[in-house]
Amino acid sequence: MKPNLRKLMPGLLFAFFLSVSGLTVPSSGYASNAEIIHGRAAAQHEAGQDIRVFPGGQTIGVKVKSAGVLVVGHHLVDVSGQTKISPGETSGLLPGDLMVSIDGVKLNEISRVSDLVKQAGDTGRELNIRYIREGKERTARLKPAYDRNDKVWRLGLYIRDSAAGVGTLTFYAPHEGVYGALGHVITDMNTGTPIVVGSGHIVESNVTSISKSQDGDPGEKRAVFMKEGQVLGNVESNTDFGIFGKMGRNPGHSLYREPIPVAMSSEVKEGPAQILTVVEGQRVERFNVEIIHVSRQQEPATKGMVLRITDSRLIDKTGGIVQGMSGSPILQQGKLVGAVTHVFVNDPKSGYGCFIEWMLKDSGAAQQHSFQPNLKAV
Repeated sequence: MKPNLRKLMPGLLFAFFLSVSGLTVPSSGYASNAEIIHGRAAAQHEAGQDIRVFPGGQTIGVKVKSAGVLVVGHHLVDVSGQTKISPGETSGLLPGDLMVSIDGVKLNEISRVSDLVKQAGDTGRELNIRYIREGKERTARLKPAYDRNDKVWRLGLYIRDSAAGVGTLTFYAPHEGVYGALGHVITDMNTGTPIVVGSGHIVESNVTSISKSQDGDPGEKRAVFMKEGQVLGNVESNTDFGIFGKMGRNPGHSLYREPIPVAMSSEVKEGPAQILTVVEGQRVERFNVEIIHVSRQQEPATKGMVLRITDSRLIDKTGGIVQGMSGSPILQQGKLVGAVTHVFVNDPKSGYGCFIEWMLKDSGAAQQHSFQPNLKAV
């Protein structure tokens, strides 16, 4: 019988670091040949023996700047008593487009846009905008419009170049000096577009309170960033499996003094497991969960396992999985196996996790072992 689909909410918005999802049982991704599974499992097991990491669980603050300026909406410019126009919309620019240069000037600061628009408006010329849409570079030409109310030249676009939020550190690989966090891609809160990272960093964060999850209403961690001097690492990439970058040491509040082995996806089993996360202050705690479904993925894919919270302490404190818990490490039989990524909206005690091997690959660690802030109208 076809399972009832629970309400599906979109992927992670940068305002809160946890995706929420409906429950679907994967219909593909399973190997059909037992010998292929066995051969791949043996290769994975051998490759995984060399990789040891510190499991995370610490709540982190994330600040990133995009590699350009993101269009997040259109607005009308009042050019006369009877006429309102949006030059940006007329030119074909859409929410989600990443503007990378104007008249050959690279857009590494949102303030550059206003300066260039003013110069073009004052001289009555068009702007040549280079932008990226769905991975392809395109160009647009548009002439700024003069806002008679604010007395400034505008493009009729809402734009953003940076964002910040809270999530959970998944692992730190000391030999490689890299980390992984979140377990899934960061998207812009307005457009749902994955953020192309230009620069960024992660800092220590302190959980001040928890809004508990209820059926149909996922809760969230409320946290504050610690002072800027406590930067833990940089942000170099944002992929389907989280954010990754360099880190120089194992952060404080770790439950481990020595790194532990990781498990390849073929080693993950249905049954008891634990997650590491913070529900108060900066103290990482261990909570019991049950892995109730494992997908046998032959290539990188999200939603590798379904887990259910079984620890009454965590349920009492949070109601289950809450936003901000994304990236919490999943451990089984003394090995790091994955990270929490999604919560089911109508059953917050359950959610998805991704396999750690895909996060290790995107961080670069596995390869070495052969394996709405800043919103502005312009």
